Amino acid sequence: MRRLLLALLLSLAPAAGQAQSEPHAFLFGSWTGGLMPPTREGRTACLARPTVIFTRDIVLHVTLLDPTYQERIIETVRATPDGVEFRFRPVARPQGPIARLAGVGFGCGDPNVLRVQRLAGGEIAFPGCIDFPSPLVSCMDQ
Repeated sequence: MRRLLLALLLSLAPAAGQAQSEPHAFLFGSWTGGLMPPTREGRTACLARPTVIFTRDIVLHVTLLDPTYQERIIETVRATPDGVEFRFRPVARPQGPIARLAGVGFGCGDPNVLRVQRLAGGEIAFPGCIDFPSPLVSCMDQ
C-alpha cells in the first residue's frame, strides 16, 4: 500500500520547471511531526509513516485518532510573507459529537483554510491549528 501511495505521489509531482512557479513547491513531498515534536529517525522511517503529504493539487494528513489519510483538494494557494495559505475545496462540516474527530480540517479556525509557516532549520508549522501543535520536518531532510 505504501509503495502504491509513493508511486501515486511521484506521478502527481509537477515537472521541474512547473514546480518552481508553484508558491507551495517547497512543501511537495512527505512531512513528519505536527502531532508530536518531529523526530529525525531517518528518511526511510519518515517515508514509512508521514503525517502530512503535499502534492500540487492535494494535501493528505493523518489525525491523532485516525491513522488513515484524510484528503483535501486544493482550491487555491497564495504566498504569504512567511509561507503559504491554502484554501481547500469546501466539504460539509460534520455535525454532532463526532465532528471534532472527523479529521476534516487541521484543527484550525476554518476547516477549509490552512496557513503554513516556514521555520528555521527546514521545519514548517500550522499556526493556530490545535490538531498540529508541533512543527513538521520534511522526510527529504532526514
